[in-house]
Amino acid sequence: MFTTRPELVGTHGMVASTHWLASSAGMAVLEDGGNAFDAAVAVGFVLQVVEPHLNGPGGEVPVVFAAAGETVPRVLCGQGVAPAGATIAHYRSLGLDLVPGSGMLAATVPGAWDGWLTLLRDYGTKTLRDVLTYAIGYARDGFPLLERVANTISTVADLFRDHWTSSAALWLPGGQPPEAGARFRNPKLADTWEWLLAAAEAAGTSREQQIEAARRAWSQGFVAAQVDEFFRIAHRDDSGNDHAGVLTGEDMASWEASYEDAVSVDFGSWSVVKPGAWTQGPVLLQQLLLLEGLDLSYADGVPSAQTVHLAVEAAKLAFADREAWYGDSGEVPLDVLLSREYADVRRKLITDHASLDLRPGSVSGVDPRLPAHVLRGPCDDGRDGGGAIGEPTVSSTGSVKGDTVHVDVVDRWGNIVSATPSGGWLQSSPTIPSLGFCLGSRAQMFWLDEGLPNSLAPWKRPRITLSPTLALRDGLPAMAFGTPGGDQQDQWQLGFWLAHTVGGMNLQEAIDSPMWHTNAFPSSFYPRSWTPGEVVVESRFGGMDELRERGHTVVDAGPWALGRMSAVARDSRDGLLRAAANPRGAQGYAVGR
Repeated sequence: MFTTRPELVGTHGMVASTHWLASSAGMAVLEDGGNAFDAAVAVGFVLQVVEPHLNGPGGEVPVVFAAAGETVPRVLCGQGVAPAGATIAHYRSLGLDLVPGSGMLAATVPGAWDGWLTLLRDYGTKTLRDVLTYAIGYARDGFPLLERVANTISTVADLFRDHWTSSAALWLPGGQPPEAGARFRNPKLADTWEWLLAAAEAAGTSREQQIEAARRAWSQGFVAAQVDEFFRIAHRDDSGNDHAGVLTGEDMASWEASYEDAVSVDFGSWSVVKPGAWTQGPVLLQQLLLLEGLDLSYADGVPSAQTVHLAVEAAKLAFADREAWYGDSGEVPLDVLLSREYADVRRKLITDHASLDLRPGSVSGVDPRLPAHVLRGPCDDGRDGGGAIGEPTVSSTGSVKGDTVHVDVVDRWGNIVSATPSGGWLQSSPTIPSLGFCLGSRAQMFWLDEGLPNSLAPWKRPRITLSPTLALRDGLPAMAFGTPGGDQQDQWQLGFWLAHTVGGMNLQEAIDSPMWHTNAFPSSFYPRSWTPGEVVVESRFGGMDELRERGHTVVDAGPWALGRMSAVARDSRDGLLRAAANPRGAQGYAVGR
């Protein structure tokens, strides 16, 4: 089995993320005596600086984790809700059939700051300054700009110049896109964080007092006030028109991050654990249930054509159910959707030939209901074709597909964390000049149809694509993994999981194994297009002709193009820790000892 790097093995701690600077910051925290939660928070803030096209301070973060000595994982929800003014009637009154994919109307309450601080307060050991200092340093002193960041800025440069002038002031120094590899600084963001730290440290000497003060300073102080003022100004968005936002400071003051139970399904000695159906996370569990008992195989680290065909067909069924049943605006029948009885019925729809239909299932005698936009049939706007390759597909209007970052951490005590931060991309909406960052565009994932599980409604969460994963073995937390990639996240995670558990590969080998995904269901991103029958595969797979014979429309993504997986693991028998990260794009790294 060919592998690009060794699987890291040690005893002290492991960090794996989508950027080497972030992983190094997390390891520095572990070396300084911090635990996995401290390290994950430090990584999360650095990622906001060094991968600004994929996440930012105005974004969101779901986290799945298990604290040392605990066998029941939990979920932290750092996904903000729709504002009080975000009603279907309001958006329809503006002549909209879909929530724009960029601009002010697409913003939900920013959740990443409160999410990270809540996790730090409750499970960490370090002060806010301890974990935030690395990100402040990169924002103030500079960091090497990734080529993909420079390319993203270049793509939206005209939008910035013509309509988002505050973004142009930050991201177009001298009026031109910065060069890849150049040292880039965001001193206004550093100022914002320093202001929040000053407010925190003025509140007292205890770690908890400072964190609570910093949370309030964000949601009820300077940051919320600046957001409230800026969102009253109309700016251009994907609709081609200028719109003001509906998010207010009161919305921010009324929301805070929260904990909830995870969902899981047992597979032999393994249990796979995900966030609930306000994310797409349960689709991984549905795919695994559908594949139970089917003929899956790997040879020399490469899946058979049969394995890819069956996985693709299972994905189509699971994601069709996502479209019909998942969301935060209605009851989701997860007990049925994640039952083996339901999977047994749905599995009969999988044949030797590719399906070209979107086929959600009926649940307890209730027929599925799809959005009107989906019922009109598939559309391809020319931007989805080929699918995301682990980096965003960005249009000149700021629309993004295949976004985000990821981090996994495990420490010597047995704490284990998986987080998928996202949103607040530099191309999401105009930069708030007094803060040095913009807000996100997750509201684009709502539908403007009444009565759906994912209908736009005040105080509801959009059904997001962000999908971190934990796995237990023999009832004990054993592995954390995930990837960026929008709708592809739980397809690439499936490929990793099968390579590891069916193919018998270690973490790095499983990440390096050829990946695939299908675009045969509606995208979660504006303008919500899809391509029935399309399968995107890495050319190292080699079985494309057989897939075509089975009726798939096959797109060759190149040898190393799909996914940005990372993973960490802990063996409860000997305490050995392991880690691996994606070599694609020469950016993700695992560190540890």
